[in-house]
Amino acid sequence: MIFKESIIETMKKRQSVRNFDTQNIKDSHAKRINEYISNEDNLVGPFGSKGRIEFIQLTNNLSDKGIKLGTYGFIKNPQAYLAGVAENSKYSLVEFAYTFQKLVLWLTELEIGTCWMGGTFNRNSFEKEIQLEDGEFIPCITPIGYPNQKQRVFDKALRYVVKADNKKPWDKLFYDSTFDVPLNKENAGLLEIPIEMVRIGPSASNKQPWRLLLSSDKKVCHFYIEHTPNYSSKLGYDMQLLDMGIAMCQFELACKELDIKGRWSVEKPDLSLPNEQTEYIASWEIL
Repeated sequence: MIFKESIIETMKKRQSVRNFDTQNIKDSHAKRINEYISNEDNLVGPFGSKGRIEFIQLTNNLSDKGIKLGTYGFIKNPQAYLAGVAENSKYSLVEFAYTFQKLVLWLTELEIGTCWMGGTFNRNSFEKEIQLEDGEFIPCITPIGYPNQKQRVFDKALRYVVKADNKKPWDKLFYDSTFDVPLNKENAGLLEIPIEMVRIGPSASNKQPWRLLLSSDKKVCHFYIEHTPNYSSKLGYDMQLLDMGIAMCQFELACKELDIKGRWSVEKPDLSLPNEQTEYIASWEIL
């Protein structure tokens, strides 16, 4: 296991950091990051798909001025970037985000700040630094560095602007047996905490597109996405699929910590969907 602390507590405390200290990434941390992203076991998703992650350290020759970020999610003093590389297909994106979120949580344990960015950065600048193979693209990046403790007001104001702390309640996200019945916490059984970890996870523009449906015997949890119409269509890929990978990562890691053994599968249940935007992704079954 790559985590030393309670991963559930790490999920609870992790927040996006947009304002970094000017301290460089420590050599010891840079070494550990390179070791992490060089280990193929850390880059394989739940169904066997594998992306890759590139570590881009800012130098005199490659300053942040050469990598232009958008105005949304304004980033101050990043010390390096981690850029994801994957194929632009449904499950490749889901599985890549699963592995990227695991890395983000691991960095949180090291007290290194991160901020998922899927649309508000200049892809061309990053593509100049990364050798892409045919069919590959950069779905997301994160700036990294040590949080600037003196600028918490700045970060707090940004979190308010992007509604980062405005999480939807259970009855808007989770369902009991059918999509007609909202799931109450007291009816979630062993999976209450893993489901809650999905609810508090990060998502693009805090849309929280995940919809979870728990089977009547409380042993299978089906993961669906409710697409936001036209969201990220100009980017050429469905950014909200990344959110589903994040949700699956949060859920599985919480299950592992609680010693709830299970497995992922893609076996679409025969259920009526609430609307045309809702699409099945995967299921988790308790063993």
